[in-house]
Order: sequence, then structure tokens, then C-alpha cells
Amino acid sequence: MNKKTLSELDYYRIKETIAGYCRSEDGKAAILDREPFTNFSEYEHLKNLSREWATFFNSTKAVPLTSWPGISPLFGILKTAGASLDLDELYALGLFCISQKKITDSIKANQQELNLKKLPSVIEQMPDLSGASRIIFGILNPDGELKELPTIRDIKRNIAAIKVEIESLIHKYTIDSSIAGALESNVPALRANRQVLAVKSSQRSAIKGIVHEVSQTGRTVYIEPEDVVRRNNDLIEEEYRLQEEIKKILLQATVQLADYREAFMENLPKMVLLDATCAAAKWGTENNCCYALSCGEERPNDTKAKEAPLLLGARHPLLGTKAVPIDIRFAANKNVLIITGPNTGGKTVTLKTFALFCLLNQTGFPVPALEGTRLPLFKDIYCDIGDEQSLDQSLSTFSGHMKNIAEAINKASDRSLVLLDELGSGTDPQEGSAIAMATLDILIERGSFVLVTTHHGVLKNYGYTKESCINASVEFNSDTLSPTYRLIMGVPGESHALEIAEKNGLSEEAIAKAKSYIQTEQADISYLIKGLNAKHAEADALIQSFKEKEEKINLKEQKTSWREHNLKRREHDLKIAENKKELAFLKDSRKRLENLVREIKEGEITREKTLAVKEFINDLTESIENHTQILEAEERNLDKAEQKQKLKNSPGQSTNQNGTSQSNASVQKIVFEPGMDVLAGTSRNRGTLIKEERKGMWSVQFGTLKMTVKEKDLTPVAKPKDEYKPSISIDLAEPETVKSNFSDFAPALSGMPTNHPVFELRLLGMRVEEALKLLERQLDLCAMQNFHEFSIIHGKGTGALQQAVIDYLSNYPGIQEFKFAPPEDGGSGKTYVKM
Repeated sequence: MNKKTLSELDYYRIKETIAGYCRSEDGKAAILDREPFTNFSEYEHLKNLSREWATFFNSTKAVPLTSWPGISPLFGILKTAGASLDLDELYALGLFCISQKKITDSIKANQQELNLKKLPSVIEQMPDLSGASRIIFGILNPDGELKELPTIRDIKRNIAAIKVEIESLIHKYTIDSSIAGALESNVPALRANRQVLAVKSSQRSAIKGIVHEVSQTGRTVYIEPEDVVRRNNDLIEEEYRLQEEIKKILLQATVQLADYREAFMENLPKMVLLDATCAAAKWGTENNCCYALSCGEERPNDTKAKEAPLLLGARHPLLGTKAVPIDIRFAANKNVLIITGPNTGGKTVTLKTFALFCLLNQTGFPVPALEGTRLPLFKDIYCDIGDEQSLDQSLSTFSGHMKNIAEAINKASDRSLVLLDELGSGTDPQEGSAIAMATLDILIERGSFVLVTTHHGVLKNYGYTKESCINASVEFNSDTLSPTYRLIMGVPGESHALEIAEKNGLSEEAIAKAKSYIQTEQADISYLIKGLNAKHAEADALIQSFKEKEEKINLKEQKTSWREHNLKRREHDLKIAENKKELAFLKDSRKRLENLVREIKEGEITREKTLAVKEFINDLTESIENHTQILEAEERNLDKAEQKQKLKNSPGQSTNQNGTSQSNASVQKIVFEPGMDVLAGTSRNRGTLIKEERKGMWSVQFGTLKMTVKEKDLTPVAKPKDEYKPSISIDLAEPETVKSNFSDFAPALSGMPTNHPVFELRLLGMRVEEALKLLERQLDLCAMQNFHEFSIIHGKGTGALQQAVIDYLSNYPGIQEFKFAPPEDGGSGKTYVKM
């Protein structure tokens, strides 16, 4: 793309700001060198990495990226035989190793929790540098200083001892009274990094040694005594040994690190990529940015997937807090946007904002807008913004505009964005309008995407007559005579030149004369535009009102759905608790039965044992009957409620004094049959009819007891829904029959698959095949028993079970919808299903 165009759109200024967030010089250079991509996969990859970095910034996790110096020049040293790194260069490689390890460890540790996918794929391709790190920090401290290695320690000890001896020798001269008169000063001086004595020239023979310097006046000479000369020479030799030993250590380390040269070279671009994408995410987080969606240009064969560009709450980043968010909503097949309205209203900023956002998006950066923003892919951008007047090139304002417009017409294609600011200005209005319309005609034929600002009224009409055009205007507040900087789509705007001129001091006389020159037709158009603006504002208010009502309704529906779901879960939990109680009761009864049977079989049947059996049977019968009476009471309450509801809905029924419904038709006689459930006597014990012994007398089974009851004392009852009442028979000779009776109903109470669907199907820990079988059974039971809603707990894990469940539900007939649960109820680890 043209660098001049990118500069006019402030692209480089924004890019420099983002580069300042990098932790390394290499990352900063990479961002500054990057240009907008014209390949969707390239910039989308950068955006995906940046999105995942943004999850770090939006979480409580610390971003692990640390800085490192530039290391690319060091690869040549590692490659050259005999070359050696110095301490700073070695430390730079060490800092690179530390930064890579921190990033790798942090991404691996937070991969599952933050749902990272792209960042782990980058670090997986990075060779391990732990060996190089051990070499480097085997000889360096964490602060980059050389460690006290044994050879280094011995040499430094010798150096320290020699320095102490030199200090002692010098001190001996300064306190010697015999030469005190020869010294200019008792404080030793340093010359050529050696300690010397300041001696008077007239008495230089008092101290034997080497003269290093003579003062400018010639009165003082600086002498290094002979015995000090010898020790200083020894000091220089030891310091030389130290430097040679350090060089040897560094050379050895360099030779060892040469084996890691390829690993460093392979890791550096990946670390730079992580640094650059992290910087973009940091900038985006601080500026409330989003990552723009695609308009579908990456799928050229899928024309139905193309969507119109959309900017929501867009803010030009250079305006900071002064930016007024704007919305730009393009319609399908509308490639030309004509923006009109007053000066200083924000027309040019709108053009620049849209183009800048496209450039940032195609560079892999977020944009300062709201979620849902959608941007197209352009291969080139042409713009004519500002005054191109140039005295050096003999260009007038109009000539400068024409030069830019000619370039756009000659080079633009259906993948081009063209920005034309104040199109048709700088010359005769009539001819300028004609050129402007001709330019738009050609660009429309090319299929280019065009944004235009203008004050020409004829172009407003042009926008209405062309199918591919759409008008827009920047809003103007007539009360304050100032722009609001809001963009109104679909309606052209007025220039408001007279109002603005009056506000800026033009005399009333001049304003009055200007108004007199305005033609009637133009005034009519002005009134028409004002009317359109008023209608548009009214429509916006209605749309906003509908949106608010819709949000309230959706919130209410969500609360109702949650309340219903919680009630169903509570009902389900109560049933589970009841089943657990029944199971505990049955297990206890089973143990007692087995003990009684064993006691009877082990010895003679005594009266005490017989009484114990009868007592157990009576207790068991009483417990079951109490539970049955509770169920019957609940059923009677339910029946009464249903009868009342029927009375409300059936005008042909009346209610008698006892509160029971009575049909207008004659009451049918009750017919008793074997197997019917009845309530007997005043105690209302529940039993089952076995047979009619004689007329008016029936044999009734009450638990393990059989009795003969008069027919008039019997009342038929309906079986409760989902009732499961165990029948217990005792064979004293075969205790195994007790176990078999309990094994018939134990599965239903222990949570194993039953013949009824469940409200919450738990598939955690299961293999995919096993889980899908249970899911298939659940769906079949729901279909057969008209069970409308349930939930599936499948967890997140590796995602295999979650994906298998989603695939199965997608292809199962009879499902109305399914969706993940809200975060507070399990999120993507749980799915709601509606039949």
C-alpha cells in the first residue's frame, strides 16, 4: 500500500504507539516493520494470538512476558570459530532463555483454565533452551556478574593481597619522618593507574623510583618508589591472568553455546511474535478495543456469506477521551457512502476512522470499537484528503485533488477502498459536481468501496438515484448551532453555512443578503432535509424504545426459565432423597429378615421366634401403610384440585354439599374387580382385591395379610403415578427368596437406568460410546413419555465427550433446541435440551 496514504491516515503514528508496549527491541522493530496484510489467514492468525493474550490481561493471571536485549547480532559470533562472547552478550542470551521459560511455563499452566489454543501451538514449536541456560548461569549470577569460580577466586585473592601490600609500602613512605620534607603531600596520587608520591623537584633524589609525571610549574614530580614498582608490576601480571582466565571461561561457554545456535535462531522469531501480539493486546485492553469480525472476503466462492461492513461505537484513537463514538452501518450491495453536513461536523474524521480501522485490522491489531464490529479486506487504499496545493510543483488546490482522483480511477479495483474528501470542490460548482458524479460512476463500475464527503447538493440526489449508494450526514444541533459529531445513516445533511458564519461573527446584514440570494428550490430542499432528519430522529427513538422493551422481556423470560428449572431440580432432588430413604428402609428390613430366617433355620421354631417374625411383619406393614397413606393424602389433594379445575371449566357439573363434583347425569354403580386397589373400613387401610368369596364379601390382601371385608366398606382408589410399592413374601425355608424380592426394585432406587427419563443426565467420567448409549435411551424415554426438558452434565475435559454430545443432539430428530448452561450453572460443561 502507498506509504503516503498510510501516513495521511495516521497509521504509522498508531503503530508507533502500539510498538511502545513491546518488552523487547526485537518486538518493537517487528511491529514498526509490519505493513497491512492482504491475506486473511496472515492477519487473522495475529489477531487470534492477541485475543488469547487479552484473556491474560482480563484475568487475574500475571502476564509472563519479560524483556530481553537484542540477540540477533550474536548469532554470527556463535557461528565463527575462535570468536568469544563478552559478559554482556552472554547475559543477553541468558535473559532470552529466562523470558522464554517464563512464557512457556505460564502458558502451559493456564492453558486449560483460560481455554488457550493458539498460544500453546506457538510454544510447542520452540526448541528447549534449558541446556543453554544452565551453561550461561553456571558461570554468571542472576544479575549478570561473573561467579566466584575456583580459579577466579584464587587470582582475585592474590590481587587483593598485592593491593594491600602496595598500600602498606606507600603508607610507610608517607609516615617516614626522614623524607617528610621532600614530599609535597602525604596523600598518594594515581598516575597511569599506579599509586605514586608527589615529591618536590628540588629533593627528587630523596626517593629512588620512576618519575611518571612533572607538574606544569615544574615544582612537583610524581615518583613511583622502586619497591612499589615491583609490586605494581606483580599486580598488573595478576590482573592480566584474571582477564585471560575470564576470556578462557567465556570462550569455552561460547563453544558450548554454539550447539544451541539453531535453537536460538528458531526461537527468536516466535518470541518476537509473542511479544508483538502481547503488545497489541495490552494496547487494546487499555483503549477498550475489540477484534473486528470478517465480512467474508476470505470465502470468495461463498457469495451468501458476504456481510456488510459495520462499525459500532468507533473512536479515533488519536482523539482520546474527546472522541465521540460513531456507528457506520453499511447495507448489502451498498459500496458508496456519501456523507454531507456542516464543516467541523466530523465528516473527514469519519472517513479516516473507517480507513484506519481497516488498516489496523489487516495488521492484526484490535480496533477501538464495540464488539460486533465487522470490517472488510482491502488490497489497496487510495485517498484524496486535505489540500494538495504545492507552489514547488505549480499545483493549485483543484489540480492536487485531480492528481489523487486520477490515480484512484486508474488503479482502483473491486478490492480497493477509495476516500474522497470534499469531492468536486476547488472549482466551478457545476463543473465540479459533474466531475464528481463521473468519478463515482467509474468507481461504481469497478466495484470499488468508496467513502465521499461533499457539500454539493446534486450529489445528495445522486446518492438517492444510484442503487449502490447510500446517503449519510453528520448531525447538527440547530439550538446550539454546533455539530454533535454523530453520523446519521440514510439521510443527507445540510451545510448550515449561514448559521455557522453568523456564529463566527459575520454581520447580520451580510447574513440577510446571503439569504436573499438563496433560491426557493434550495429552500424547499432544505425544508425537506429537515423533515427527513426529524423523521429519522423519531424512528431512532422508537427503535430504542423497542430495544429496551425487548431487553426487559428477554430478562423476564430468562428469570422465569431459571425459576422453572430450579423448581424441577428441587423436585428431582426431593425424589432422590425419598428414594434413598426407601432404599435404606428396605436394606434394613432385608437384614432383619435374613437374621430371622437364619435363626429359624438354625434351631427349633419357638414361640419367641414366631412372635418376632409376626412383630417384624406388623412393623413393616405399618411403615408401608403409613407411607401409602401419605401418598394417598397427596393424591387426594391433587384430585380435589383437579376436580375444582374441572368444575370451573365444565358448566354441566355442580358441586354438592360435601365439596365433591357431581355430574348432571345419573351416578354409575361401582363395579369391583380382582386386582383393584381399595381402601377398607374406617381405618382406611389400603389393600388389593383378590376374589369375591360370596355376594357382598371380598377377599382383600393387606401387605402380607389376607382378610375378608364387606363390599359396602370398600372404596376404590386409583394407583398413584410412578408409585412403586414392593411386595414382600417370606419363605422360611428359602431365605434367598428375600434377596431376589429386593433385587427386583433395588436398581430403581440406586440411581441406575430406569424406565423414566431424568431431569439431569450425568455423563461425567464415561467413555463416549457408553455416554451416547445413555443419551440415546434418555431421548427415547423423553419422546415416549412426553418429557420436554432436561440437562446433560458432560464436563469440559478434553472436549471429546462434549463434542460427541453436541454432534448427537444436532442429528437427533424431535429436539427443538439445545444450548450451553450459563456460567453460574456449569457453562460449557453442561447442556440444556428442549424436546
